[in-house]
Amino acid sequence: MAVKKQSLAEQAGIDYEAVAQSASFRELIQAKKRFIIPATIFFFVFYFALPVLTSYSKALNAPAVGPVTWAWLFAFAQFIMTWALCILYSKRAARFDEIVEQVKQEETGGGNA
Repeated sequence: MAVKKQSLAEQAGIDYEAVAQSASFRELIQAKKRFIIPATIFFFVFYFALPVLTSYSKALNAPAVGPVTWAWLFAFAQFIMTWALCILYSKRAARFDEIVEQVKQEETGGGNA
């Protein structure tokens, strides 16, 4: 007697293609893209600006505060920028989670998922 293995989707009764076509899921994907793509571009530009500016220009060599140059302040600002982006993403992720719950509710027909 052959036993047919069921996928997790079949066991749970979830039609992932229908979920992917739903308006709520597309809204989730668009919301994430609107945040993640600009944040990633900003991060890379800000991150690579320090080595580029210190290697190819003297703009950051001027003293900013006493003997501390702008290069040191820019490097310190990168730590602040990283923490700020992490905090911002954590707050946005809560909104993304709300949309995920909406998608789950729609898939289960309004029942508890």
